[in-house]
Amino acid sequence: MKAVIQRVTQASVQIDDAVIGSIKNGILILVGFHGEDTRDTIEWMVNKVLHLRIFTDSEGKMNESVIDIKGEILVVSQFTLYGSVKKGTRPSFIEAAKPGEAEKLYDYFLDYLKKQSPVPIEAGEFGGDMKVSLINDGPVTIIIDK
Repeated sequence: MKAVIQRVTQASVQIDDAVIGSIKNGILILVGFHGEDTRDTIEWMVNKVLHLRIFTDSEGKMNESVIDIKGEILVVSQFTLYGSVKKGTRPSFIEAAKPGEAEKLYDYFLDYLKKQSPVPIEAGEFGGDMKVSLINDGPVTIIIDK
């Protein structure tokens, strides 16, 4: 499982001309699933993301989580996180979970995140042709691979 976490002052995802998810201050999570990911992998990732201390405290140090600042979370599925270009220039997605399994993992990720999170959660549409807009704050971008 891979997740790209971006600290944002705002982010949104739209399909066609309709905004389907939008947040203000918080984190955007781009998430991709490996063929061997399990519920344990997802639960580990959710715990890590919710408690990741990437927001500044009163002393200007990165010491607070999205929960601490009462932020918001936007989740977008992105299988291309598993695109490998070790050979050639066309990405290979052989390590990515197959679409049916990836959708189940994505749904579990969202459900588990919503159950564990005291902050609002918004989401994109699995497999949708989405346009993601964001203002990266910092910029702060963290990549987590499990």
